[in-house]
Amino acid sequence: MSNKQIIHTPEAPAPIGPYSQAVRAGDFLFCSGMIALDPGSGQLVDGDITQETHRVMQNIGALLGAAGADFSRIVKTSIFLKDMNDFASVNAVYGSYFTGDFPARETVQVSVLPRNVNVEISVTAYMG
Repeated sequence: MSNKQIIHTPEAPAPIGPYSQAVRAGDFLFCSGMIALDPGSGQLVDGDITQETHRVMQNIGALLGAAGADFSRIVKTSIFLKDMNDFASVNAVYGSYFTGDFPARETVQVSVLPRNVNVEISVTAYMG
């Protein structure tokens, strides 16, 4: 695919497996799921679900920025929670990164996430 571009930035955590941080394909940017890893140290954020979610959203923001976009370009979000009881806290932090025209989204509870984190979020952005 000639219009496929790998997006990488040291401002977001390095992949912990065989995947890219983000891939731009045509007018769309597909960002891999982000967890609460500090991009500088590679260590998990030590804190509650609110702090974890802020770090995840900051990591997503770094990926968007590296591709020349921001949160207003997100059209679809997937949120994976270890415990659905954290939904309200995650939702409050997540919502604070948008100013309106919210993206489509699903939120699901899963049994385990990478590094046993409490939240992972992936996004798709429209770049056209």
